[in-house]
Amino acid sequence: MKRTNYSSGAVWESKVGYSRAVRVGNVIEVSGTVATDNDKVVAEGNAYEQTRFVLAKIESALISAGANLHDVVRTRMFVTDISRWEEYGRAHGEFFQSIKPATTMVEVSKLINPGYLVEIEATAICRDPQ
Repeated sequence: MKRTNYSSGAVWESKVGYSRAVRVGNVIEVSGTVATDNDKVVAEGNAYEQTRFVLAKIESALISAGANLHDVVRTRMFVTDISRWEEYGRAHGEFFQSIKPATTMVEVSKLINPGYLVEIEATAICRDPQ
C-alpha cells in the first residue's frame, strides 16, 4: 500500500520527526494537534476556542490528505483540566454532532507548552483508497 506523509510546515515536524498526517491506503492518522499558529499559542486560557482552532487544523489536514470530517471514526482529546469538559465537548460537538465518531477525553498533567489546554488526535477512514 502507498504511504503519503502530509506536513503542516511546523518547525517541530522536522525536529521531532513526525508528520501532521499520514495516509496509508484509505486510513489517515492525524498527529496530536494543539492551538498554535506560527509558534504562538492561540486563545490562551480559552478551552472552547482552542478546541475549535485545533479541530479546524485537523479538518485542514484531512482535506490535504483527500478526506473530510465525515471520514473521521475516532478522536482522542488530551486536556489539562477535565473540569472544563463541557467547553471542550461543546466545540467537539459543533464539528462532529452529526458524525459522532468514537472519542476519548482524558486529563493529562501538562502539554508541551503550559498555554495549551487541549491536544487532539484523529483517525479517518476514507471511502476511496489512494
